[in-house]
Amino acid sequence: VIANPAPLGLFGFGVTTVLLNFENAGISEKTLLNLVLSHGLFYGGAAQFAAGMWEFATGNTFGASAFTSYGAFWISLAAFLWAHQGGLFAGAQEIDMFIYFMVWGALSALLWVITFRINKALVVVFGSLVLLFLLLAIGEYSTGVHKAAGYVGLFCGGSAIYTGYATLLNETWKGTFLPIGPYASPAADAKEVV
Repeated sequence: VIANPAPLGLFGFGVTTVLLNFENAGISEKTLLNLVLSHGLFYGGAAQFAAGMWEFATGNTFGASAFTSYGAFWISLAAFLWAHQGGLFAGAQEIDMFIYFMVWGALSALLWVITFRINKALVVVFGSLVLLFLLLAIGEYSTGVHKAAGYVGLFCGGSAIYTGYATLLNETWKGTFLPIGPYASPAADAKEVV
């Protein structure tokens, strides 16, 4: 029997997203980025990636695809930023990061459509994630937009933490104590998944 890995994946994504976006919003000092990068490698990256692998074992294709993808995203972003800071290679140009964020935004938009068949909480997480990636892309050319992206990122990460906690609480206490708003499934025997 495999326990539900979704809360771990949502916590890894949410906490790391919140930490990074304190810096993006200009709330914290730039030095927080070093902590965020290590968090991106291990909690947002490796732990979320592992949650994705466990989702494969539970038969949850959406969870497996999302957690594995975003775990790899955090690992790749942290590795890139650390390598750049360490002088291993020149950093990306604005257009490079614009493309990077837009591609991730496009993937997030495709996954967002699927969440409308899962639950309302995930619609919020992925909808705000699409907006976050769009603003991060545009923010490569505008400091004000980059700062706005930080506030959207705080909301996005917070909504992922809420969804993870609600899933864990409701499953552990065997009831609906924090709502996630399940949608009707097209299959009569389908169950709600996160």
